[in-house]
Amino acid sequence: MAGKYIKLDVDDAGVARVVIDRPEKYNALNFTMFKELDNVIRELRKDLRVKVVILSGAAGNFSSGLDVKSVVESPIQPIKLLFKWLPGNANLAQRVSFGWRNLPIPVIAVLEGCCFGGGMQIALGADIRIAGEDARISIMEAKWGLVPDMAGLVSLRELVGKDQAMLLTMTAKILSAQESLDRGLVTEVSDSPMQRALSLASELANTSPDANAAIKMSINRSWGASIRSLLSRESLSQIRLLLGRNRIIAAKRQSQKAKAKSGNRATGEHVGNIDYKHEYKQRQAWW
Repeated sequence: MAGKYIKLDVDDAGVARVVIDRPEKYNALNFTMFKELDNVIRELRKDLRVKVVILSGAAGNFSSGLDVKSVVESPIQPIKLLFKWLPGNANLAQRVSFGWRNLPIPVIAVLEGCCFGGGMQIALGADIRIAGEDARISIMEAKWGLVPDMAGLVSLRELVGKDQAMLLTMTAKILSAQESLDRGLVTEVSDSPMQRALSLASELANTSPDANAAIKMSINRSWGASIRSLLSRESLSQIRLLLGRNRIIAAKRQSQKAKAKSGNRATGEHVGNIDYKHEYKQRQAWW
């Protein structure tokens, strides 16, 4: 799928590459980009072949945030961004962040260059954030007299303490990649963040997509839930996994791996990549 500003490509291994592509504006977000991101998230959810998502920005920047001038050119666009039928529902602006959390697929964000305001809100929706050494990161809405309102606070409250959340959002301070790592805003810092993301995506794509979906759902939905809710969700997820084909394939692959290790120990050879006989099936639709 190729939108005007959001590009989507899925390779044969099930790794989806989503690129925010408006480099002349440092990938600043206009209304069309919100719509296209929302559509891409919907498409990824329906595509059962997809095992991992890598989310990045074009030309060395993730996103400089909301293109305020572009959005307010039309009086109807801010209304469309913020409108919701019920207060507790997610509007369009919130879906492009929270939507990544709802995908039953691991999402890796590659943060290079500037990642400000709305760009950081989108990145907070990812499961893993790998920052380049040149990354500059800020929750910048307060600079414009606004509150972060794209659902990024859902993830932020899980990553940092309340005092840090207050400090970061009120000061709109721009952090380096290392400072962001120290604060817990990013998962890793790498001198080659895209290569690191591709390596991790390959590793995740070689595991059970059903198990990854269950793990992501269990962690996200149970992180702040009651113990009873957590125990219930764990049991339900395990039943679903036991009924699926990929659990059997995982067991066969582990058996093959154990045999390979045993044989290599006998010959003194090093265990390298294993050419597994059993490939995982696509993700079960119930996730």
